Amino acid sequence: MDAKIQIVATVSAALLIVVLLELVRRRRLLERYALLWLLSAFVLLALSIWRGLLADIADLIGVAYPPNALFLIAFGFVLILLLHFSLAVSRLTDQAKVLAQRLALIEERVGRQEDQESSGTHEGDRARLESSARN
Repeated sequence: MDAKIQIVATVSAALLIVVLLELVRRRRLLERYALLWLLSAFVLLALSIWRGLLADIADLIGVAYPPNALFLIAFGFVLILLLHFSLAVSRLTDQAKVLAQRLALIEERVGRQEDQESSGTHEGDRARLESSARN
């Protein structure tokens, strides 16, 4: 692997790790999502530093140029992250739907209760008026 490509890959992976840690520290990224990102960043950092391992992996998967194998591995991690986030979004969509349904039921119950209370008040007012009219 060319030294310039190795330096760029190493610096990029290290920068990604620093950015991820800062996002977690500022509470802008949840820890459960950061773990997957950090795992992928550390794997990319290790592969960009350790030339022999990257060359062996490139030979194993049939890639002629080892830096291309690094990009292929990074692309694989991106696909895994996309699948993970798609699952999280699907789960959150289902939860939002259930919450909206529960909110609608609660609003309906409160509306019925308010109607009953207001009609009960009107009947009580009528009864008082009738009793006062008799007196």
